[in-house]
Amino acid sequence: MDAILVKGGRALNGEIRVSGAKNAALPMLAASLLAGGKFKFSNVPDLKDIETIRQLLSTMGAEVDRQGDSVHIDTRNVENFEAPYDLVRKMRASVLVLGPLLARLKRARVSLPGGCAIGARPINMHLEGLSRLGARITLEHGYVEAQADRLTGDEIFFDVPTVTGTENLMMAAVLANGTTVLRNAAREPEILALAEMLNLMGADVSGAGSPVITIRGVDRLAPVSARIIPDRIEAGTYMVAAALTCGTIRITDAEPDHLKAVISKLRETGAKITVKQDAITVTGKRPIHSVDIKTLPYPGFPTDMQAQFMVLMSVANGLSVISETIFENRFIHVLELQRMGADIQVSGNHAMVKGIEKLSGAPVMASDLRASASLVLAGLVAEGTTQISRVYHLDRGYESIEEKFRKLGANIERVPESSS
Repeated sequence: MDAILVKGGRALNGEIRVSGAKNAALPMLAASLLAGGKFKFSNVPDLKDIETIRQLLSTMGAEVDRQGDSVHIDTRNVENFEAPYDLVRKMRASVLVLGPLLARLKRARVSLPGGCAIGARPINMHLEGLSRLGARITLEHGYVEAQADRLTGDEIFFDVPTVTGTENLMMAAVLANGTTVLRNAAREPEILALAEMLNLMGADVSGAGSPVITIRGVDRLAPVSARIIPDRIEAGTYMVAAALTCGTIRITDAEPDHLKAVISKLRETGAKITVKQDAITVTGKRPIHSVDIKTLPYPGFPTDMQAQFMVLMSVANGLSVISETIFENRFIHVLELQRMGADIQVSGNHAMVKGIEKLSGAPVMASDLRASASLVLAGLVAEGTTQISRVYHLDRGYESIEEKFRKLGANIERVPESSS
């Protein structure tokens, strides 16, 4: 197992390119199961989660070949309808194969998912939605068993917006008989990207990006080529790094429209931000102003940026309140930031952050993907050396993070944990 060592105190400057979005790539790769043929995906990030879904698709009979940032998938021989525990436990998003398998093969057997320790994140809304489409659902021995000769369109209302639930039911409904309407649907850019791919395949999906998505079922779909959209959370992480270290970072191949909430809050902290068509330049300066944050479903402030912003507030001037409304266990990183001297008090789903002059390097442990990124950011401004263990979480969602930070001038390296 690896660790990352960061020696803080350097302003980060330069230019980096944003990778493709993991959270867009995973459902789009899963959607290849809906039709037999050859698919090509470009701008695919090189991440552990992408490797996991590659293995998952391979177990189902797909041929998956990676060439640079492109992934080629041949789904003509997909016959296996089971997603085994050994793979699904590594990545909660593996549940995204449930809808496509059921729609195409009329049956799916998918292990109940695992993933980051940031809350239960149950899939009950996925299963209730599939049941309304006519699927027969049973839970046995840790697996979801779903069967349907052909799904039938219906109206589905989500109690709360669910990204993977919206994606799963969109994919299931495209081959259903009749019209499906998803109400209170998630609105994330990754949902819109999936809908655009499905429409290229011959589906009839409208309203993606709004709370109401309408899917008119079709008889068949065809393989396509698709490009993965930029990773808005990776871009946001480097934007915070510029503000945090008082440097200037130009982030290219970004999609500024996907980051309006983050841009707005960073400007409130005093950072200077220049937005071009596909590039964002952030310049940080002292003092950093404290701002309050409340995570909300898109287009609100993203929960995946909460931990990174908490680091920024830990060295800001004044008191800020960060409210987490999406996941109940997403303050686990607070204990590690406190080890570095941060003045943070948690009460329920609120964290009161009182800014201090500087953090202090310390050995810390990552608990989930975004917490890992926040600890790297903390190390960049801490006095001394920060050792971050369990960084395999980082490899699930950040492509070459230490290389990109080194390019910007950070003193950062990956080492075997035993020798760190």
